[in-house]
Amino acid sequence: MIYNNEILCEKIRHVFPDIGECGIDLTVDYDEQKGAYVVDLRKDHHRLKTYLEPEDADICMQGKQCVGLGIQISQLRANIERMP
Repeated sequence: MIYNNEILCEKIRHVFPDIGECGIDLTVDYDEQKGAYVVDLRKDHHRLKTYLEPEDADICMQGKQCVGLGIQISQLRANIERMP
C-alpha cells in the first residue's frame, strides 16, 4: 500500500518527536523507480537519505511495529549529529 508522503512523514515525527525540534528537517517522497520511500534528513548544510521499503512502512503505519523504520531513522539521525 502506498501512503501519502505527508502521512508517513507524520508517523516518523510521531516515533521521533525531536526531529524538527533539534534542527533536523525531514521529508518523505515515494520513488516510483525504486519502489520505496525516500526518507531525507537535513541539518544545517548536511543531508542524508535512506530508502524505506513499502512493507516496513505498512507494518509501522498499521501500528504493529516500527522497528525497521526506527532503526533506519535512528542511524540517519546519529550520522547527521556526528557531522561537523
